[in-house]
Amino acid sequence: MSTTSVRIIRNFTFAAAVGAVLISAAGCSAPGGTSSSAPVSAAAAAAAAPGKPATDSGPATTDVQIAAHSNGAGVPTTITVTAVPQIRAKVPKAVLDRGKLIIGEGALPAGFPPLSYVGDDQQTLTGSEPDLGRLIAAVLGLQPEINNATWDNLFVGIDSGKTDVGISNITDTEKRKEKYDFASYRQDNLGFEVLKSNPWQFADNYQNLAGKTVAVGAGTNQEKILLEWQAKLKAAGKTLDIKYYPSNAAVYLALDSGKIDAYFGPNPGIAYHVTQDATTSTPTRNAGKFSGAGVTLQGLIAATTKKGNGLAQPVADAINHLIKNGQYAKWLAAYNLSNEAVTSSLVNPPGLPLTNS
Repeated sequence: MSTTSVRIIRNFTFAAAVGAVLISAAGCSAPGGTSSSAPVSAAAAAAAAPGKPATDSGPATTDVQIAAHSNGAGVPTTITVTAVPQIRAKVPKAVLDRGKLIIGEGALPAGFPPLSYVGDDQQTLTGSEPDLGRLIAAVLGLQPEINNATWDNLFVGIDSGKTDVGISNITDTEKRKEKYDFASYRQDNLGFEVLKSNPWQFADNYQNLAGKTVAVGAGTNQEKILLEWQAKLKAAGKTLDIKYYPSNAAVYLALDSGKIDAYFGPNPGIAYHVTQDATTSTPTRNAGKFSGAGVTLQGLIAATTKKGNGLAQPVADAINHLIKNGQYAKWLAAYNLSNEAVTSSLVNPPGLPLTNS
């Protein structure tokens, strides 16, 4: 999970996510995890059901069901993907021979919508991360097998080679590059959530926080950033009041009642809450984003492979194919994450520096 979001986004509860333990384990599961390749339900299998098999007349096509059983966290969308032989040819032979791309998620025990969690059928692993895995597998002409594990066991699976690629909101860091290769696919952003009736915008300028009261999670990277801005404003004779609350529920009660002007937290969690709050009497909106890596570097979320296993480049190529053909934009829009779009997937781009990893 992103280093900026691990402490806060896991606070988002999702009743259906407790069904994660119901997914049957399969032989290729990451240690301590479960696998969605087991025969859990027709709906789960249909999340990446093959459309037209490969024939002499052309590559296989796959209808990927985006936001299946998302319980309102995403907009159900079908994206049709055709396998690309030129990209598939770059996939290591052992993976091609297996016919499956084994994708790791770190969503146990409770999941973290809208990124990765068990859907409202209590079986389908849904969310932006497993759905991107399904799209990548379709470009590579492979069947996706999605293993759900704890955060720590996600990396155990990658390290052991039982998991081909982790797609689970993993931040690209220089420290992690000592063991892993990356293919970037989303910006790692923080966001400001305000009431929809509030016209305030962050507008990429911390000085717009002068005179505001903002909630943030204690001990998080976003708190560190906010405290730095508070010090700069104080030096200029301006104020920024920072508030702390014991839970996200308490944060949103404070926001609804006007006790705070904004909440500064992980952008995906805010995207999820905005969709869940849309029909209430106090709807909210995202009033601006900021890189989770700070002012000098745009943080990136990346597909993560064991260093040197040969998958980072074809995964990046698959993502770039999805970007070029518009499927990537549809995937992000389905989960209200369009403000985290990248223009291209890069292999091992600059990551969070060692001093901040």
